[in-house]
Formats: sequence, structure tokens, C-alpha cells
Amino acid sequence: MLVAMAGLPGSGKSAVAEQVAARLAMPVVSVDPIESAILSAGIDAGQPTGLAAYLVAERIAEAVLRSRQSLIVDAVNAVQPAREQWILLADRYGVEVRFLEVVCSDRDVHRARLEQRRRDLAHIAEPSWYAVEESLDEYAPWSGLAEQRPRLTLDTVNPLPAVVDSAVAFLRS
Repeated sequence: MLVAMAGLPGSGKSAVAEQVAARLAMPVVSVDPIESAILSAGIDAGQPTGLAAYLVAERIAEAVLRSRQSLIVDAVNAVQPAREQWILLADRYGVEVRFLEVVCSDRDVHRARLEQRRRDLAHIAEPSWYAVEESLDEYAPWSGLAEQRPRLTLDTVNPLPAVVDSAVAFLRS
């Protein structure tokens, strides 16, 4: 199975992905550290490093699927082409893809989490609350191929253990 995370920065995607991965013994391929590594290699930040990171994550995910293992891809996946990237990859390997969409329904909690977050990713600044609000405007509705695939929306205003329990139950169903 390929599990694709989706959600705005600071919503709790990585925390959920890490906990679910630990419970289900799945590796996590995360786009942000890949982009950090690309930038650390000296690639100019004016280049499409975000796209490059998604493509590198896809190649890593492909290797995991080729070895017949399940995995979680931790990325914003805010637009249809990003979501369909994972669907097409899963289809190529004949595995199921499921989406875990992570939201934080309390704007104050979301903002506080974002402002307190320190990931120590070289060359990648933490996004401002303003940038996240702008991202919300660009966050595409679920449609096309992605709309037809199983998706669970998780609200991280709830306690993390309960959110993870829901995610695990969804992935095991």
C-alpha cells in the first residue's frame, strides 16, 4: 500500500505520519528533507527544488514498492498533479493508494504549532502563518482520480493518539 499524506504546513502531517509508520512498520518518505538536501548540494533556490523533491520522493517510493513494501509519503500534496503522481505510481505497481488528509480546524492552534515548529532543515525556512493562509487559497478541492480513492480526513485538534488510532483503523480496513 502507498499512503499519501496531504495537508497544509503545520497541520500535523509529519507527526501523524511518523506515529502511523511506527505502528504499522512502514517507512516514511518525506519531501521536505529531500528538498533541504537538494538545496544543501548547492542547487539554486530559484530552481524548482520543490518539484525536484517530489520527483526524488517518487523514485524512492518506487524502490520501496518494487521491494513489495508499503510506505507513507509525507508531503503537502495540495494540488491534483501531486495527488495523481502517487495514484499513478501505485497503479504502476498494482498496489492500493490511500490518502490521509490532515487538517487542524482550530486556526489559533494551527498557527501556534507553526510558529513553535523547529525542524532544523537546512536552507528551508519555516513558513509564516501568512504563507500558510495563502496556501489555503491554492489548496485544490479533491477531484478527478484522487476523489475516487480512499481518503480519511483527520483533525489534529484532537489528541494525537486518537488521530493515529483512526488512521491505523482506516489503513487496516
